[in-house]
Amino acid sequence: MTLARQQEDSPARRLLRALTESFAQPDLRRRILFTFGVLVVYRLIAHVPVPGVDLAALQRLIESNQFLGILDLFSGGTLRNLSVAAMGLYPYITSSIIMQLLVPVFPRLQALAKEGEAGRQRINQITHWITVPLAAAQGYGQLVLLSRAGIVRNVGLTGDNLLPTITMVVSMTAATIFLTWLGELVTERGIGNGISMLIFAGIVAGLPAMIRQSFLAGGVTTGIIFFVGLGFLVVLLIVFFTEAQRRVPVQYGKSLFRGGRMYRQSGSSFIPLRVNSAGMIPIIFAISILIFPGIVASYFLVGNPGWVTTIARTVQRLFDPNGLFYWAIYFLLVVFFTFFYTLVIFQQQNLAENLQKNGGFIPGIRPGKPTEEYLNRVILRITWGGALFLGFVAVVPFVAQLVTGVAALQFSSTALLIVVGVVLDTMRQLEGHLLMRQYEGFIR
Repeated sequence: MTLARQQEDSPARRLLRALTESFAQPDLRRRILFTFGVLVVYRLIAHVPVPGVDLAALQRLIESNQFLGILDLFSGGTLRNLSVAAMGLYPYITSSIIMQLLVPVFPRLQALAKEGEAGRQRINQITHWITVPLAAAQGYGQLVLLSRAGIVRNVGLTGDNLLPTITMVVSMTAATIFLTWLGELVTERGIGNGISMLIFAGIVAGLPAMIRQSFLAGGVTTGIIFFVGLGFLVVLLIVFFTEAQRRVPVQYGKSLFRGGRMYRQSGSSFIPLRVNSAGMIPIIFAISILIFPGIVASYFLVGNPGWVTTIARTVQRLFDPNGLFYWAIYFLLVVFFTFFYTLVIFQQQNLAENLQKNGGFIPGIRPGKPTEEYLNRVILRITWGGALFLGFVAVVPFVAQLVTGVAALQFSSTALLIVVGVVLDTMRQLEGHLLMRQYEGFIR
């Protein structure tokens, strides 16, 4: 099939063709089956429970608590059953974000990042070390929170509660580390990004419950139809902004010696700057900060002077997930963190310096500092599109519920962002493997 024919096909037909052709390749088939096997193991672990849990009360608490809702999303629904994998990959994701923010701050980490593959492996090892205490602290925090709500028994660090608590925390921490290892195995031997694939599998596994809660509980046919249409629109926007990029043209020049004479050769390429290069990290930052005032205020509602209780109730009312103020602040925080995270990651890439080292330059722009300033201006302009898009995705559940009256899930749009991103990335990897094998066939 010619390249022109491939470009004319729709993404859906390209995906189906890539899937059918991939099973004809023994090594690709082995990669796909390995990925599927790891996902099966992951779902089996997700059903290993922590003892002594009131599941009905736990599900009601998750539906009314924003923080537990996002943890349940990243755990693939395992928090609703409080399995040993209830934390999912969230501690590892948090550790990765911390390391990405620390690299430009500490010179030692900057030096590691510039050492190539060995430096990246060292940073990845430090990320894993940070994950262990984060997972233990988060596991204990979850158990304490659920214990205060009367959902889990025998939680504490004194008396007869000490050994059961240590057992539960160690089990949950070990499950998180094991899931992280499974994700890296998928990245190395399977198809797609392993961490994203595990989150994707958890979301898809909870899809029936999401549909039942989002649509069947509405009772308004017109509202449900509008809600479905809005869902398709969100998917289209996610695909568009995930694939959208600004291609900055680059020229390369190099000298070759042949027959005692020097020849000047040149070539052209481009730098793909993505409109949404921050992914869904800004949404995680925003929701983590947004739920903090409400959690702190909940500790001052009882047993404090009257003015303290009044302030705590006012804070809880302002940061109520059903209020307009909450979602307006949510939108602004997502826009802010999109710019913040994009600029932090973009500065670490040192594109202007790498271009100059490799003899590349942007036409009409001098190498060095002018190139850096030009790229910074471009990334700032295009990030406005990505920031407003992520802000819209964040507030879609509130808009849908406000317009249709259908009780939408709090994180349904975020789940769509993950699912569509993983599908597009997997499709690109399948096509890349197939294209590489076709080229090998031409060479032979």
